[in-house]
Amino acid sequence: MHVVHDDAVKKHAPEVELHRGQTLSPFECPARVESILNELRTDAFTLVAPDQFETSILNRVHAADYITFLETAYKEWSDLGVDGAMVPHVWPSRVMKAEVPDSIFGRLGYYSYDAGTTIAAGTWETLLASAACAMTAATKAWHAKDTTFALCRPPGHHAERAAFGGYCFLNTAALAVEQFLHLGAKRVAVLDVDYHHGNGTQSIFYDRADVLTVSIHANPKIAYPYFCGYEHETGTGDGTGTNRNICLPDGTAWNTYEPAINIALEAISNFAPCAVVVPFGADTFCEDPISTFGLTTDDFTNLGSTITELNLPCAITMEGGYAIDELGRNVAAFLGGF
Repeated sequence: MHVVHDDAVKKHAPEVELHRGQTLSPFECPARVESILNELRTDAFTLVAPDQFETSILNRVHAADYITFLETAYKEWSDLGVDGAMVPHVWPSRVMKAEVPDSIFGRLGYYSYDAGTTIAAGTWETLLASAACAMTAATKAWHAKDTTFALCRPPGHHAERAAFGGYCFLNTAALAVEQFLHLGAKRVAVLDVDYHHGNGTQSIFYDRADVLTVSIHANPKIAYPYFCGYEHETGTGDGTGTNRNICLPDGTAWNTYEPAINIALEAISNFAPCAVVVPFGADTFCEDPISTFGLTTDDFTNLGSTITELNLPCAITMEGGYAIDELGRNVAAFLGGF
């Protein structure tokens, strides 16, 4: 299997995050990439560099003003002499139309929705590399009619059209979808198997008839992102019926997860897509420090093997997974299932 990777995805390295009221070293860190690479340097995988893309291609998914903000934010921040990573601390009111502030402190809140996602010196370079990995994976999968893995970092599926959160800035899964469509796919499905709901991906395609989004995740009543991901959310306008959320309880193990994946695969088969994007999070692992599911390493192999039943060009984008010592083994097990 081809693994699309660029070492630049390790340059985003904030020193702190705010997690449930505590200031901690980030769970989402460059060591995640090393853990994965250590397990993928075998004959079963071939590491390839991403293709080069113009920055304007990001506008297929994201608003132009948001991209400009991400590109320039840290320089503006550092030019003010502010120390450390950029941590948002104020957000627009939900009851008033928000104006875009001139202040970098205000714009940081305008373009974000949580305080746990920070911008640092190498963030923009990392985001460009990660986006290129995702789009290259879609290109290779489409031409080879096979499966390609994009070693993206940070995750992407929480990133909305013009807002970041949940460690995510650019929605790499959505970029892979748009690349498939650009290459000629008429319909694309997303099968999100991260512990958390892919709220960004859902919002980007919620009114689209050509993209089906299916997410299997923890109940948002008790798990991030809290405010969406419910089963009654099925799309709107032209996209009515093209969004499916499957919420699972704390402690979910394979005996509960397997029926959910089968429901998801049936929905995708009925949609009859030309290609599929799989945002994969290993944070469903039983020892993940910020999640509450109970999948084992062997279960990830079963999951990968089950998804292959779709028999479609498939781009896998790396999402969550924060049990770093076991992360590489879990990713290799999932990919091994293919």
